Amino acid sequence: MGMQNFTQQFLQHLSRERRLSEHTCLAYETDLGQFQAFLDIRNKVLDGLDRNDVRSFLGYLNAQGFGRRSIARKLASLRTFFGFLCTMGHLQRNPTLLVRPPKQEKALPVHLNINEANRTMEIPSPSSILGVRDRAILELFYSTGIRLRELAGLTLGALDLDAGLVRVVGKGDKERLVPVGKPAQQALKAYLARRAELFGDKVSPDSVRYVFLGRSGKVLSPSGVQRRVERHIEAATGRKLSPHTLRHTFATHMLDAGADLNAVKELLGHASLSTTQIYTHVSVERLKKAYRQAHPRA
Repeated sequence: MGMQNFTQQFLQHLSRERRLSEHTCLAYETDLGQFQAFLDIRNKVLDGLDRNDVRSFLGYLNAQGFGRRSIARKLASLRTFFGFLCTMGHLQRNPTLLVRPPKQEKALPVHLNINEANRTMEIPSPSSILGVRDRAILELFYSTGIRLRELAGLTLGALDLDAGLVRVVGKGDKERLVPVGKPAQQALKAYLARRAELFGDKVSPDSVRYVFLGRSGKVLSPSGVQRRVERHIEAATGRKLSPHTLRHTFATHMLDAGADLNAVKELLGHASLSTTQIYTHVSVERLKKAYRQAHPRA
């Protein structure tokens, strides 16, 4: 059986048994497709591969211009794939276990300061339905720190604005309840009051289920949300930044104000506290910068 068939078995395992999201499965499929292309160029097959072949693949990715973080993720994909093949009895050993991922550069997450965040919220027009919708999107991102796909997939049943809560389905289909601040509640209520203006000539299935809709009444895709958010952040700050910046901003501002690290971890939906701890570094670095600028003997 060739790699393509093994890949399909593996992707079915991820989707049906591990219940990973479509987005995650697609990332695995992309990584394995690149590995297969690499093997085809070198006339290699899965059986008999060793750690040098895996290292050669990482070198190939580096030559193609992939960054260290991307290469590390692709190695992790291969490691999971080969582990699956070993478990199923298709291979005797996993050659990726002897290969170290490339050393990662420590990059602190980019975030907005409070003034930039406030300006960003004010950019969408309050007179148009699209502006009202976009204000609700921005406020919800900043108020809750949810991910792009979590926001795009929100259903009307997930909102409880009277209680100030939103039910979010995160990675691995894990649900969590996240508080929604008053400005975001008000923005959402203003949008929901006018949301029917986006239905068009007829009500679609998306119109009665999803919170954020496009012009035709269909659910607004993650890429559609991203384009709108990037445009508003750039108009407010002069920087082209992704919606994830608002997630970083939420976490940084929470910790700056004294929030408990474990509470922020739960709000963000992180599986590990170590993932959340990077935001403490952001706060510490800003304190160091202020110290260096202000203290006469810094």
